[in-house]
Amino acid sequence: MYQLLLVEDDPQIREVILDYFSEKGKGVVELHMAKDGLEGLHFVQRQEFDLAMLDIMMPGMDGFSLCKEIRRKSIVPIIFLTARNQEEDLLYGYQIGCDDYMVKPFSIAALYAKVEALLKRAKGLVGEQIFQAGNIRLNPITYEVTAEEKEISLAPKEYALLKFFMEHKGQVLSRNMLLDHVWGFSYMGNDRVVDNHVKKLRKALGSSGSLIKTVITQGYRMEEK
Repeated sequence: MYQLLLVEDDPQIREVILDYFSEKGKGVVELHMAKDGLEGLHFVQRQEFDLAMLDIMMPGMDGFSLCKEIRRKSIVPIIFLTARNQEEDLLYGYQIGCDDYMVKPFSIAALYAKVEALLKRAKGLVGEQIFQAGNIRLNPITYEVTAEEKEISLAPKEYALLKFFMEHKGQVLSRNMLLDHVWGFSYMGNDRVVDNHVKKLRKALGSSGSLIKTVITQGYRMEEK
């Protein structure tokens, strides 16, 4: 059974999520709840979790600070639940190690779907902490990326794109799929933003950027080598 942590200071949101997850994930997930960041920190210090959902604006310790504390010891998937949708907040969240966002108000069914997807991906990472494709290596614990044995500095969105590509090597990933994962379901912009960031990612990777192939009318595919 998957152990999930929800850290949220709104009791109504906690109750709605608990009811849905208890019914939908019966026998599959167990939800533990904390009412603020400090209580959430006590939880993660006492036991291991398979995934954490963190509100950002909380008394005592905010979600950003709690995320940093979790990342000191774990690569457990983290989803931020937030009313803040400014791009700088989203980028900062990815920079410090979150995996996804849900902007309030959100669909509980969509949240559960994201949780399922992240749990499946995380399960596939057990015993394989380093991603590699050709001369590109990505360490999800240290966030270090190297290409041609040189360390590469990536902006948060490019890092999130590369990680998703390397998690799905050989698969064709549509622009909408990349938007949902990297920018979130709530993103309302043009999907051309994906092309712009892929272009930046390829440039940062140098000659190894050629491993990211454009599939005409479909999207992109990361080659093995």
